[in-house]
Amino acid sequence: MPRQSRIDAPGAVHHIIARGIARKPIFKDDIDRNNFLDRFGSILVETKTPCCAWALIPNHFHLLLRTGNVPVATVMRRLLTGYAVSYNRRHKRWGHLFQNRYKSILCQEETYLLELVRYIHLNPLRAKLVKNLQGLDNYLFCGHHYLLRKSHKDWQETAVVLQRFGSTIRTARRKYREFVQKGVSQGRRPELVGGGLIRSHGGWAAVKALRKSKAYLKGDERILGESDFVEQVLAKAEEDLGKKYKIRTTGLDLAKVTERVSEVMGVEKEKVLAAGKYRETVAARSLLCYWAVRKLGFSMAEMSKRLHISSPAVSQSVKRGEKIAKKNRYRLIS
Repeated sequence: MPRQSRIDAPGAVHHIIARGIARKPIFKDDIDRNNFLDRFGSILVETKTPCCAWALIPNHFHLLLRTGNVPVATVMRRLLTGYAVSYNRRHKRWGHLFQNRYKSILCQEETYLLELVRYIHLNPLRAKLVKNLQGLDNYLFCGHHYLLRKSHKDWQETAVVLQRFGSTIRTARRKYREFVQKGVSQGRRPELVGGGLIRSHGGWAAVKALRKSKAYLKGDERILGESDFVEQVLAKAEEDLGKKYKIRTTGLDLAKVTERVSEVMGVEKEKVLAAGKYRETVAARSLLCYWAVRKLGFSMAEMSKRLHISSPAVSQSVKRGEKIAKKNRYRLIS
């Protein structure tokens, strides 16, 4: 079965889980963990990707990210590739470090943000890395510690979480900790790792009851939200995919898009693909990136390789190209 495409959008909240291959460790000691966090923090700051929760477990990690200037897929590719190379070099090993693709679940913020923050931050306790909640308070490799302490990570969005618990930092921290404590007895919660319409039908017990009566629900493990939210996300995803498919059926490929950019901007085709920072070259390349990524469905990585520029540069070009297209009313198909 072909794997499903990622679902993403500016401002979208994602619960991300990545595991070591064959469930083997991906963090052997604090040097590994700090290396991962340094790399992770740098990428988040560079891409302006907010992180609301995180936890490192020896053989996997959890993140709660909000899409910023670049797609979450780009952020994760840079993080996983860079860390794997560093880890393999340090431990003199070869081959894949992570198991298959990481899991990414687009989440309904209003309903699930705090539930996911609590679920993610309780992972070290469930994994028995700490004995109790007091131990979790002092565990340095989980975002929970930094929500309770004055020490902080520049890239962790503590205010986004704490402002939901109180108007003063002291009150917010106290109520947040009480909220986390109430979750200790809940154990593992499968309803928080995807499943589409589960919550709107009363949780797993209700879903099982419906299945016994042969009433199967439409769900999607890439999405965590109530029915309206799930349907809206899927409809938007299908709409975007439908547009890209329709455009591709016209026979458009990157070469023809390059010709179209050359035509509307009056720039030679060679200059559209050329390296350099000349104004007309940058503008033409930006329009090419916008149409290729947003209209034809090319990935940032594909365009990065074809144009010999970094993925963040492609992302910035897409944004520039969108503005150029709107300002000048350029259309890919005339």
